[in-house]
Amino acid sequence: MPPDDVFVPYGPSHWGALVVCVLGAVFVIGVGRRLRGSGAEVVFSRVFAGVLAVYAVAMLVYRWWPGQFDLHIALPVHLSDLAWMVAVIALWTRTHWAFALTYYWGLTLNPQAILTPALNSPDFPHIDFIDLWIQHLLVLWAALYLTWGRGTRVAWGSYRMALVVTVAWAVAAFGLNGWLGTNYGFLNAKPDNPSVLDLFGSWPWYLAVEFLIISAVWALMTWPWTARRPARRLARAWTASPDARAPRTDRGRHRRPR
Repeated sequence: MPPDDVFVPYGPSHWGALVVCVLGAVFVIGVGRRLRGSGAEVVFSRVFAGVLAVYAVAMLVYRWWPGQFDLHIALPVHLSDLAWMVAVIALWTRTHWAFALTYYWGLTLNPQAILTPALNSPDFPHIDFIDLWIQHLLVLWAALYLTWGRGTRVAWGSYRMALVVTVAWAVAAFGLNGWLGTNYGFLNAKPDNPSVLDLFGSWPWYLAVEFLIISAVWALMTWPWTARRPARRLARAWTASPDARAPRTDRGRHRRPR
């Protein structure tokens, strides 16, 4: 049996964090819809960006503080580190590429750390526990707020861009891991804690399986937004043009003879 003060997946603190996750998601989506299109929406988005940025930078400083530095966890190389950076950009600037990465990363890869946290540390309120949960929850809430609160959408170009950027990150992180002897992104080995990667075989096969699954899931996440657009354009054109609704025979019947 592990000591009482060690984090246990799906123990009381884990379930408590999941409840906070759901409540926060409902809150940010509701606020986003209420403020959509108003000046207050811009203020809320930038406050959200500021909170996320200040917290993440503070944790980077803490990890680099003398006596705290650990090469294996201190570098901002995990995909979750890039996720908070692009989420801040998306919240502050409304840049579409940043939103797209926040959407795909924040709603798929980021929740893996929420559902199967690779956390070998004391339980709440230890700083390692707080760090993992706050950062990942804020990124998830940012993705939900931007998509279902503020109403931003992705397209197939967004999908292709996200795949290219993710593969580029994986190649760079894999090379850095080989150079430093680290395992950022769990690209060079599986995490010690149980995770969904355990279902995908041994290294390096689990990387290929993970990429294929991510590609398929992201495609499914893109399709609903792109499938609705032609129907909406047709409906707007039909509503906007009275002549388009008139039968062809009626329009010809009222035509003056030459």
